[in-house]
Amino acid sequence: MNKKSKAFVRLLTIMDELREKCPWDKKQTMDSLRYLTIEELYELSDAILDKDTDEIKKELGDILLHIVFYSRIASETNDFDITDVINSVCDKLIHRHPHIYGDVDVKDEVEVKKNWEKLKLKEGKKSVLEGVPKSLPAIVKSFRIQEKVRGIGFDWDNKNQVWEKVIEEIEELKIEIKNGNQHRIESEFGDVLFALTNYARFVNVNPEDALERTNKRFIKRFQIMENMISDEGLILSDMSLSEMDVFWDKAKEKYIFMNEMS
Repeated sequence: MNKKSKAFVRLLTIMDELREKCPWDKKQTMDSLRYLTIEELYELSDAILDKDTDEIKKELGDILLHIVFYSRIASETNDFDITDVINSVCDKLIHRHPHIYGDVDVKDEVEVKKNWEKLKLKEGKKSVLEGVPKSLPAIVKSFRIQEKVRGIGFDWDNKNQVWEKVIEEIEELKIEIKNGNQHRIESEFGDVLFALTNYARFVNVNPEDALERTNKRFIKRFQIMENMISDEGLILSDMSLSEMDVFWDKAKEKYIFMNEMS
């Protein structure tokens, strides 16, 4: 048995022991684990954005534990076990990669994605959008929707066309803001976000990652500003916006310097 096999068997053995002996582990169900799994996925996402490889390793371990845990629970009712889970994904990968395991020729990753979507429809899916989870965050869902329909050729030809659509949606939003119809404002604002998300694909940007990095950057800059103001013996809530802006500019300079030195 090689190192990988030994490590996996060790995890399965520990999981069996915990399920049989630990009061907390014995009580868990798929429903009780669900929200914990979601939390672990977000923690992995944070680690990836931070490029913290040690933390990525830990979070991947936590997610692997959850996969093993769900499989152990299912095995107790004879629904499936970890072997079924692994074989299922292996069979799917082989079936959906006929350019590797069959005689299909592809020239690039775009054709791979198109074949992938066609194969899923042949498997019985009625829509190419069936595989988009309903509970995904809105920007992630928008991005995945656009990737899915691109897979069957429903897409713009170039980024200039998409940018024109962004401008068009912004102009329509301006009109509705002027009219004051809140329902229409929300609708057009959504169209702007959808169009910008679409444009992100054409400039090779993941919009969810971009926005989250901006969130992190803002938080760090704001906290630097708070510390600077505190060091001056001032109270943030008592300051005017123009006074805050002075410290905000200093915080941005310090943030840039700190990142250049790291």
